[in-house]
Amino acid sequence: MSLDTQENRPLRRRLRPLVLVLVCCFGLAACAETEFLVHTAKQLKDGGESSGPIGRYKVGSPYQIKGQWYYPAENYEYTETGIASWYGPNFHGKKTANGEIYNQNDLTAAHRTLPMPSAVRVTNLENGRSIVLRINDRGPFARGRIIDVSRRGAQLLGFERNGTAKVRVNIMVDESRQLKVAALNGERQVQVAASPREAVVSQPLPASGSPAGNPPAQTEPPKPSREARTESLPPARAPVLTKEVDVLPVSPTGIYVQAGAFSNLENALRMRDRLYTMGPTQISRFAAAGSEIYRVRIGPLDNVKIADVTLNQVVDAGVSEAQLVVE
Repeated sequence: MSLDTQENRPLRRRLRPLVLVLVCCFGLAACAETEFLVHTAKQLKDGGESSGPIGRYKVGSPYQIKGQWYYPAENYEYTETGIASWYGPNFHGKKTANGEIYNQNDLTAAHRTLPMPSAVRVTNLENGRSIVLRINDRGPFARGRIIDVSRRGAQLLGFERNGTAKVRVNIMVDESRQLKVAALNGERQVQVAASPREAVVSQPLPASGSPAGNPPAQTEPPKPSREARTESLPPARAPVLTKEVDVLPVSPTGIYVQAGAFSNLENALRMRDRLYTMGPTQISRFAAAGSEIYRVRIGPLDNVKIADVTLNQVVDAGVSEAQLVVE
């Protein structure tokens, strides 16, 4: 036994460097494979959730907020006055309704019914400041608001500190149509780029334990069709929306709670009698589509806080579709 050990010692000394080299090689290979898997997983994690700079085009189905129904639709004649609010830190970094990642420092906004993306001009009726915002989310969810702007939008419009402002919102027709085309083309390009364009050729492996002879002749894969290339689609370029702040003339405006609009005067009178204890109630008449309409409103009210309280009183009285208007 002792003799056998002495005879094997030189052999062991010669084999020891070889064993160390093999161990290092396996270790490096394992490290390289681990690094590759981690890098691949990070790429999938970082790139798998991206929806593009303008998100996907979305109109959406009717939905309900606090008992009131809203009907999203393309409306290139949209204009409305009312109260704006803003949202930021609690939603920063989260997904919007059309798949974008919300950034409170971008010039964007949430709207209840306009398509996403759309472009709107928002004018602060209290100071005349006016900017262009891109609609990329649904909201606001608070009663008595017509639009939720980003924090940056509120800063430029001058109501970040107050939290709300009387505004006018107008759809920008050409820019909104261009945003729609860009978003739809972007979706098509993603779908085309995600599908393989070349055939995958399989080759048999040599049987286990048999020598690997000459590799089998490879069949050249068919060339991709020119018609199937992503480049054949129109470029998905969104219009460049202005970031300038315009200052427009300011005219006096008031806040009202509009309880309803009626084609029958008797119905308007009955509504007025229900609400007169909540504030100065009036009936105004205007023509629409060749007929007379009678609006029942409470106001003007001194500020947004009083208007919110009055609106809640009217809703609690059973007028669920009452809203705040600015005029």
